[in-house]
Amino acid sequence: MLKKIDNKNMGKSDLGWLKSSFHFSFSEYYNPSNINFGKLRVINDDLIQGKTGFPMHPHNDMEIVSYVIDGKITHKDSMGNTGELSRGEVQYMSAGTGVYHSEYNLGDETLRSLQIWIYPDKKDYKPNYGENKFNWSDRENKWLHMVSSIEGNAPVKIHQDVNIYAIYLDKNNEESLNVEKDRQAYLVQIEGNSIINGIELNQKDALEIVEENIKIKAKENSHFLVLEMKKA
Repeated sequence: MLKKIDNKNMGKSDLGWLKSSFHFSFSEYYNPSNINFGKLRVINDDLIQGKTGFPMHPHNDMEIVSYVIDGKITHKDSMGNTGELSRGEVQYMSAGTGVYHSEYNLGDETLRSLQIWIYPDKKDYKPNYGENKFNWSDRENKWLHMVSSIEGNAPVKIHQDVNIYAIYLDKNNEESLNVEKDRQAYLVQIEGNSIINGIELNQKDALEIVEENIKIKAKENSHFLVLEMKKA
């Protein structure tokens, strides 16, 4: 089963310093039929103006992953961690029993990032933070496995059976993705334009995939993120 999610139909927010597209119900956008996709609770496509950002605020019992598309993000948290990440790099935080953090764009150019929240497999984990500065070339015309469960083999590990992959396909290149029985995936067309099993996706569109193999053809240079997980 494939279901296209048109960016035009996603929740929107414009606070001036922050413009967001909400893949699922979040903040002022609430749709009771669009709360989550399996264990995936939030994907926010955020545009953060320079010299602005999110001040210290709390989270608990959520696995949080940020994927930087353009610009730089600067992280601080109540565990004493700091970090700065750029295009194609990942930061992750297991909020667990509770943590405070801030995320700022200290530069002049606009920061674009995907903020991703995933339900953990249980509550009250000890909070944890990490980051991985993947080489951009590792996703050029091939899948880069960035995130997995604790038992998985990706560099970034979270407390849930979710795998996160990225790929950047050059124009006219093709790649496949197999979504096995009892599994599902959520694909985001971050940049570019593509055809997937006859369905056209444009920048910021998404695709729900349930127990179906797909073939992606890039109509122009295209950047994708995929979250693969157990079927809900």
